Amino acid sequence: MDLSYILNEYAEERSEYFQAVAPPIMQTSNFAFRKVEDLRKGFEDEYSTWLYSRGLNPTVEILRKKLAALDGAEDCLVFNSGAAAIFAAVLANIKSGDHIVSVRNPYTWAKKMFDEILPRFNVTTTYINGTETENFKQATQPNTAIYYLESPNSWTYELQDIQAVAQLAKANNITSIIDNSYCTPLYQQPIKAGIDLVLQSATKYIGGHSDVVAGVLTGSGQMIERIFNSEYNNIGSGIQPFNAWLLIRGLRTLPTRLDRITRTTTKVLDYLRNHPLVEKVIFPFDETFPQYQLAKKQMSGCCGLLTFVMHANNAAVIEKFCESLKHILMAVSWGGHESLIIPRCAGIKPENFIAASQEHRMLRLYCGLEDAEYLIADLQQAFDKCGS
Repeated sequence: MDLSYILNEYAEERSEYFQAVAPPIMQTSNFAFRKVEDLRKGFEDEYSTWLYSRGLNPTVEILRKKLAALDGAEDCLVFNSGAAAIFAAVLANIKSGDHIVSVRNPYTWAKKMFDEILPRFNVTTTYINGTETENFKQATQPNTAIYYLESPNSWTYELQDIQAVAQLAKANNITSIIDNSYCTPLYQQPIKAGIDLVLQSATKYIGGHSDVVAGVLTGSGQMIERIFNSEYNNIGSGIQPFNAWLLIRGLRTLPTRLDRITRTTTKVLDYLRNHPLVEKVIFPFDETFPQYQLAKKQMSGCCGLLTFVMHANNAAVIEKFCESLKHILMAVSWGGHESLIIPRCAGIKPENFIAASQEHRMLRLYCGLEDAEYLIADLQQAFDKCGS
């Protein structure tokens, strides 16, 4: 299916809403029935009709179909956050006594679920270095139910060989789940590589305007329907119609925004590589990246999230740099119109800062839609305040 068709036309039945170019927001909580038998069928199979917007809604339906098509998946559910999508995907595929193999240092709320919530129900998790597929095999137990991937992750961008892990999962009847937030469906297609469930934070590039929080989960029609009829509706974590409409709007410009962000990031990377206060840059498409060849093999693009290690004898130098930036905002997340930075030391108490640790001196930078020269000038004046 052509990308332009998916983003601009697919699933939009304009004849049903007055030939409006933009689909309407179906801001309704429920839907009326004329016949009792039709209502009865709605109770029996909510997945096949409009009953209540906690479940299905026409505006959300347009978005679901587009996102499934982008991922090359049969079906899709959209949640009110990425964390909700993670929770539903995992909860739907485990039972008491099961075991999970996860890449180490996954997204914060995935790790909290693995470490604090699931152990209450006798579900255990083993964390591994996912850069070696053999580690998944070695960590697998007879009760392993899930392989949890995040490729690349969102700080140091370690990759997994997605196709190899998917094959291993299928050979052992294990459900494979991947967080694809870094790449978006445009730059990486885990479903085609054999992964069972693909999730992403739509708050990032899909929305693109930093005004909506949402999560996406795609997979087989059977799996998605099963999650809908249980975890999705029980938790009540479905996206609201207005936020779905905002994401449809974001999809219209997704390729253009990613192209612009990629060009800007390339220029900013070149600048950072040559700055005397930068010890190291970390980016999957940088030739010094340890998994560069794998990145080029399974990713068609790399977007705007990068990490650099700053020369600093103490945390105060890094704090001064961040607080001196005039245009790049200090905040979490990425994928919106605005450029962002977050220092790793923000999560470390000053007395625990170790200057010899590269990790403690890392800063994660997201390049947004501003001109590259505008961002570089801001970085330069902040570096200047820290000495050279």
